[in-house]
Amino acid sequence: MLEGETVFVAEIEGNPAGYVALDQVETAVRVDQLFVSPDHEAEGIGRQLLEFAEGYAIWQDAETLQVVVEEDNERAFSFYRGRGFTPVANDLLELRLPQR
Repeated sequence: MLEGETVFVAEIEGNPAGYVALDQVETAVRVDQLFVSPDHEAEGIGRQLLEFAEGYAIWQDAETLQVVVEEDNERAFSFYRGRGFTPVANDLLELRLPQR
């Protein structure tokens, strides 16, 4: 399922704690999946993975970092909005990236 995507994995003491899977879509990098192990929620893992995604997107010369969030997922909307993402469609949020 993640074939062809760029994946960053977070580890704690050698064990996987979460991952972010990214896909290039035209001038954007899209977060396909962001997962944090329930054992490591509220430890900043999701924020760190998103920072890696943002850095990767800038390195790829993308204009935006995008994520699709289900309309009823208030927790995810709050997470992404708190990191500067803005809605551009019903379920699509994006973050404008600086150009290098």
